[in-house]
Amino acid sequence: MSSKIIYGRFLWFHNKIKEDKYPNSKTLSEEFGISRKTAQRDIEFISERLKAPLCYLHNRRGYTYEDNTWEIPGLWLSEDELISLVLSYRLASTIPDSGVKTTLKTLLNQIITNHSSDTLSIDELSDKISVKNIAYARTNETVFHRLLEALLRSKPVRIAYYSPHNDQSTTRDILPLHLLSYMGTWHIIAYCNVKKELRDFVLSRIQSVAASEIQIDARVSATRVKDYIRQTFGIFRGEKTQKVCLRFAADIAPWIAEQSWHPAQKTKMEKDGRLCLTIPVADFREIKREVLRYGSQVEVIAPAALREEVKKEIEKMRKVYAL
Repeated sequence: MSSKIIYGRFLWFHNKIKEDKYPNSKTLSEEFGISRKTAQRDIEFISERLKAPLCYLHNRRGYTYEDNTWEIPGLWLSEDELISLVLSYRLASTIPDSGVKTTLKTLLNQIITNHSSDTLSIDELSDKISVKNIAYARTNETVFHRLLEALLRSKPVRIAYYSPHNDQSTTRDILPLHLLSYMGTWHIIAYCNVKKELRDFVLSRIQSVAASEIQIDARVSATRVKDYIRQTFGIFRGEKTQKVCLRFAADIAPWIAEQSWHPAQKTKMEKDGRLCLTIPVADFREIKREVLRYGSQVEVIAPAALREEVKKEIEKMRKVYAL
């Protein structure tokens, strides 16, 4: 039954009490054409789940409130809204902050309990829906929490950052602007006071976070941050792109056909069952890793430069495995 219909019964019962009409299960059942047992369950829900201060007066044969200032919760969740809410919690399981997740779980359970007649709970959801990530960088919980606070309060912080590219650690002051989860790995997009421009910092490489003693007056618009993310992340990143055409073997073509690599991608199924995928890219690094991941089941058709890079990588691999 629709949650809105049930809420309508609750609201009618509540208003009758406010009007000193002393409603009971009989009047509720007659008003909405429901059984006395259903009406009684509604009253029990109002008392136990909505925490209404109900009091039954025998001389009036009906209910009133011990505290007449109590009001029925204004928010009421439909079935779709309830499903969206519990799904959002399960997807939030990837957040590397146990404190945030515990608070979120408590809050959502309270909302579900007080604003829905459904018996679904967050705990039950855990047995039915899960999220798993692989090959992602682990994030220190304290680092995540401190950066999240700095981001939401627009406060600069001083971080110790390790770069595996040059095997060096540096200390720098940054102003966090955007928190991003990319393929399971968390990044903070920030204005770097050393470079005087936007920079991407992988949270797993941040060794410590402390309050900054300097002021960073960086006026960076949300549009500029979004442009930076679009140009920095993804196999099609960058402003200038070129088309890459990949031909996949027939045995994996159905799986590739159902994947979304880019909004502008084009696919063509050949007569022999092979599939050609064309996407715009600006940087060969990530797309080359994708090609190598599929091994002999994919061939680079164009551009020639990418095809040559893949050939060179395969030759290096051949030498590694040569007997």
